[in-house]
Amino acid sequence: MSAVSKSMSRRVTLGYLASHYGFELRPGFADGVTVTSVADTLDSVRPGSLYVPREGEESSWLALAVSRGAYAMLVPPSQADLAHEIGVPVLLGTPDNVTFGALASDIAGAPANSMALFVVSGKDDEETQADAVRLADFLHLIGNPVGLISASGSSSLERELEVSYPLGILDVQHQLGVCAEDGAAAMVISADAHTLRPGALESVEIDVLGSIDRLDRFEKQRALEKARRDFGFVFDKQKHLVTCTEESGWLAGQAVDSQNPKSQQRLSLAIAMAMDAGVRRGNIRSALRVSKEML
Repeated sequence: MSAVSKSMSRRVTLGYLASHYGFELRPGFADGVTVTSVADTLDSVRPGSLYVPREGEESSWLALAVSRGAYAMLVPPSQADLAHEIGVPVLLGTPDNVTFGALASDIAGAPANSMALFVVSGKDDEETQADAVRLADFLHLIGNPVGLISASGSSSLERELEVSYPLGILDVQHQLGVCAEDGAAAMVISADAHTLRPGALESVEIDVLGSIDRLDRFEKQRALEKARRDFGFVFDKQKHLVTCTEESGWLAGQAVDSQNPKSQQRLSLAIAMAMDAGVRRGNIRSALRVSKEML
């Protein structure tokens, strides 16, 4: 599925989209038409969708999108005549990934704003996914309803999600919306090529970015910039890439057998990222002590 629909989506008028994102609307009197979702594949078109066809898509496919309930389309200016051919309003524009990400978030109801967003990155995709799973488990351990996006298995609280990977911009917004509506307070995303397409996190503002890799200060900055280029997330310039610390390592060592260094290191990163988000050391120690036998 490549769509933003249902969940926390809101009704947005074509007039708003045209004025806010700089599109041209044809016909102009269609400014009051509302859309409740955005889709870029025929399979994901639902009644009320704004359909964004791929470049060069045949007119018969566009007609099929209309028959499935598309209320409007977003197409390049070169396809301006479509409004007469397909019988629904068109927005004319060629949005870049940043604009498209903002539009998708807008229509989805900005679900990322209702949760604390944790993103795990790294040099090894499988390790990054494992780190994301451990972080999600740890955030749940300290009392947070958690959502997870990872190619190793995505979930919303205790519910597994059926997802096709890698996810694009619309897919991410959809999953964020599902988790937010389920009541997730925190969201963990594995930023790796198996889980996400390039630019999939455009216009998603994250709170904590972490990596299990051992990096010096300059390598941390380069890794942060690379992750931001690859996936497009928004990150406060005052923040930094979180890695394992001496304190998080000590705390992890109290809960995990020293003969399992990889598990200890993953827990250490989870602790460091939680502390960066403002979780108190005392709360972490209490949770680790109570559930030591589970870790």
